[in-house]
This record gives sequence, structure tokens and C-alpha cells, in this order.
Amino acid sequence: KRANKYFPVIEPILEEYGIPNDFKYLAVIESGLQNVVSPAGARGVWQLMPATAREFGMEVNDNVDERYHLEKSTIAACKYLLDSKERFGTWTKAAAAYNAGNNGISRRLSEQGVDSYYDLLLGEETGRYMFRILALKEIMNNPKKYGFNFREKDLYNLVPTYSVPVDTAVTSLADFAKQFGVNYKILKIHNPWLRETKLNNKSRKLYHIEIPQKGYYEVNNKY
Repeated sequence: KRANKYFPVIEPILEEYGIPNDFKYLAVIESGLQNVVSPAGARGVWQLMPATAREFGMEVNDNVDERYHLEKSTIAACKYLLDSKERFGTWTKAAAAYNAGNNGISRRLSEQGVDSYYDLLLGEETGRYMFRILALKEIMNNPKKYGFNFREKDLYNLVPTYSVPVDTAVTSLADFAKQFGVNYKILKIHNPWLRETKLNNKSRKLYHIEIPQKGYYEVNNKY
């Protein structure tokens, strides 16, 4: 259901960066296409650690965490995968490195004297990583074959939005939302990277806040 909503956002970014389309299933095994938090502190759909996110130009703090921004986190994941592909030479090792880290895969390749992901003895999670991606691809492309029955109308759809540029502090996101005919809850649904009830923006950075197109939500302030 979520893939119908989020794959149309992820796929063109993968294509733009020259990443094989199948890597969208990596996001599925990482997070189920949800903004989850791992025990190690990785966050968002692409499960980026804070240092990795910052390395690729993302803002990560208590006020703004761009790991929750689907487009920006997808771009960061693409850049990480491209670096890994350049380092190791194959997409399978790049995928493994996404899970175990570039240094981790490099060390294991050296220790074991092999050159292929499939010849590496790895921990359980990384060892089955590629096979989980393949399994998800097979299931999601043939859902009825594997007992997943749903109707087209059951799938989630992306609500169209427009972008509002903001280069100042916003003292109340609830008040900001009301200016555009929505409430705080809806604003946060479309901008989960805003982590507090305000936007500090002491540096006067340019942000883009997504506002749903008119008619997709009816905000009832009476009850």
C-alpha cells in the first residue's frame, strides 16, 4: 500500500543518480517505507545514521532532521550507494555496504581474500541482505501469487502539495499551518522533518515547507 504512494517519489531520484531501480526495495527492507527509528539511532525511510546524513549535506538536530525528508534522504542514500559502488565495483557489494558500512565490507573482503559478496561469510543480517531485497521484489511484483489480496482502491496515494519557501524563523508552526487552511497535524504529516512546534532557523536558511493542495483535507475547527 505504501509503495504505491512513495515509489513514484523514490524512482525518479534513483534514475537521476544512475542507481538501479531495484534499490527501491532496499528502502522497503530497511524501514517498510516508514519513518522508523532503529536501536542504533538510524532514522527515516532510508535508515540513515546522523554522521552519514551530515556527511551528505543533511541537517540533523532536535529542531530539523532531514532524515525524515523523503526526497533529501533518498538523494543521500543514492550518494552513499554511488560511493560504495565506486569503491567496490559491484552493486551487490554496494548494497551490502549500505547495511554493514563501507569499512566493514572492505575489512571482510580483505580478511577473507575474496572479491564477491556471494563468497563472503557475513553476519546474518548482511548475509541475507541481497536475498531479502530479491524476495521483496518478487513478492511486491507478484502479490496475489503469495497470498496478498487487495483492491486498487486499497492502495495509498500521494496527496499533491505545493512548496512554500521560508527563510525566517517560524515561532508557531500551528499558526503557520492555519495561514494555509490546514492544521498542525496535517502540516507535520507532510513535513515530518520539522521535529518541534517551531522552526528556529537562526542562520536564515531557505527551507521549503510542503502544503497540501486545496480540497484534500477538510479542517473542522468546530469540534
